[in-house]
Amino acid sequence: MASSAFVLWRALAHGHLLPGTVPFVRCARAVPVLALCVVACRAASPRRDAVSADDFGEPVARGSAATPSRIVSLMPATTELLFAIGAGPRVVGRTPWDLWSDSARRVADVGVGLRPNIEAVLARRPDLVLLYATGENRAAAQALRAAGVAVIALRIDRVEDFRRAARLIGMATGDSARAAAVVDSVDRTLARVRSRTAGLPRPTVFWHVWDAPIITIARGSFLDELLTIAGGRNIYEDLSQPSPQVSLEDIVRRDPDVILAGPDGAARIRASATWRSVRAVREGHVLVVDTSLIGHPSVRMGEAATVLAHLLHPAVVQ
Repeated sequence: MASSAFVLWRALAHGHLLPGTVPFVRCARAVPVLALCVVACRAASPRRDAVSADDFGEPVARGSAATPSRIVSLMPATTELLFAIGAGPRVVGRTPWDLWSDSARRVADVGVGLRPNIEAVLARRPDLVLLYATGENRAAAQALRAAGVAVIALRIDRVEDFRRAARLIGMATGDSARAAAVVDSVDRTLARVRSRTAGLPRPTVFWHVWDAPIITIARGSFLDELLTIAGGRNIYEDLSQPSPQVSLEDIVRRDPDVILAGPDGAARIRASATWRSVRAVREGHVLVVDTSLIGHPSVRMGEAATVLAHLLHPAVVQ
């Protein structure tokens, strides 16, 4: 069974923070804050100097000669990053959920990123694969390395994880300067949003993700960070998991000022007699988030924070 963290990532990557296409019931178990996990290894490669290690204890190495020319990216966040740093022309494979930028849509779809189809990935003749770092993908990483393909496995859940992932991918692709520029751009936008919301009243927020069971966003997710930057306060900031299961009774007790939800989720909440036990629903304070933008911790986080800030403080943040 996939971890709840991966299911959350997959749903966000697919543009859904709401019921509809992803079985979020599998998110019921809480998980710890995600750690960034990176692996890089390739048979018969040039001499490499290790500069770090991943969550599996494998070294991340810096190439001393050739940089990858054919990259398969099995995470939307890394696909976005590759295109942002100018490495898009080298991307030869992606998942069905890698839909930004528009150029990414023209890349061959090799299937899902969890327990990926190794034959489909190898058919693209990659010299680097970016893989989601979860236990379910250990075998895939081993099979790819055995086939002579370098693997960088990443688990990205916090803003800082994105920064480190960008540095490592920039190093691996020979685009360190551009990667640093992308990170600086995201950080500047986040800082600008933070400055605009500093000193404003901070409405308390419940972020709706899934209905049955009810899943929300908590402190372990980058979305909680963006919410704080945007001038809100998550009613579940006291929970360390990225996406815990909660009860309607507890939501009523915590009494949020605002509910954030995707379009379908917001419609369900507004139409539900049960949800009217929450004051924010009765008062019409259910706000719709753009799930195509606010999807995963990557190069569009600054834009996502700006949109959230405008939702929460429309008279101040334009």
